[in-house]
Amino acid sequence: MLTSEDLAFFSILAGSNSLAESARKLNVTPPAVTQRLRALEEKVGVRLIDRSGPRLRLTEEGSLVASHSVIVSNAIESLSEALADRRGSVRGHLRIAAPHGFGRTYVAPVVDAFARDHSGATATLQLSDHPAALLVDSYDVVIHIGAPGHLDQIVTTLAPNPRILCASPKYLDSATPISVPTDLARHRCLAVRENDEDVTLWRFKGPRQETATVRIDPVMSSNDGAVIREWAIAGQGLMIRSEWNVAADISEGRLRQVLPNWTLPPADIVAMLGSRHGRSARTAAFLAMLRQSLKPPPWLVASTP
Repeated sequence: MLTSEDLAFFSILAGSNSLAESARKLNVTPPAVTQRLRALEEKVGVRLIDRSGPRLRLTEEGSLVASHSVIVSNAIESLSEALADRRGSVRGHLRIAAPHGFGRTYVAPVVDAFARDHSGATATLQLSDHPAALLVDSYDVVIHIGAPGHLDQIVTTLAPNPRILCASPKYLDSATPISVPTDLARHRCLAVRENDEDVTLWRFKGPRQETATVRIDPVMSSNDGAVIREWAIAGQGLMIRSEWNVAADISEGRLRQVLPNWTLPPADIVAMLGSRHGRSARTAAFLAMLRQSLKPPPWLVASTP
């Protein structure tokens, strides 16, 4: 009869490219992995892994065992979490995904504090260009900037984050004045191509709630917001960026807000949770720490004279 230890062992093999990689993950020698795999195959009476090529390949029976390993592993993890929650303890592995820039600056320090406060828990922070595109059920928390994802996700807002139209004083002092959004058609514009958005359509709402939509033809674009920010500071043109990313630049004079009486659709900082992970004690503890770290928004505090 297969045991939970057998399934845990085989799930590591199934997620590895070689026996040597499995051995590193298990902190044992490759011969020990080979011996245990042979014992497991003898126990079930079928071959689970095809080892004839350079990479491990699951047999049909191996794929069946691997799929059930995931089911059993998730059930055991859920039971452990439920028992931990009843004791009020924070345990288990916390998985977080976040955007590169925001995650590095504002999420990583909170993960560090979480690990220090909860010695019974471990944590992984995955930084991604498109965290919202990741499978939420593979993570406890996915930090996203902008409109939330699918309706079946649990979404909680962590901090407000307006978008700001801005450019360097160097560019603005030498360019024609900008009084209304339609003036932007005559200016150099920079675009960040991210989150599969239509980044060349800029939408504004005026002081009397009037709306204006401008289709820009970007002179420069990139999928990296940090690159666009550096180009704007260097005087290459106008850009739209999140407040968290440019508040300090505006406060210190490297950038200047343009059309301050016109607002853009916000890009609030939100946390998306899978239905299973959203109830765990470790998720609740981490979110409480993260939310506290963002009140008031640290980018505004840092930019206050």
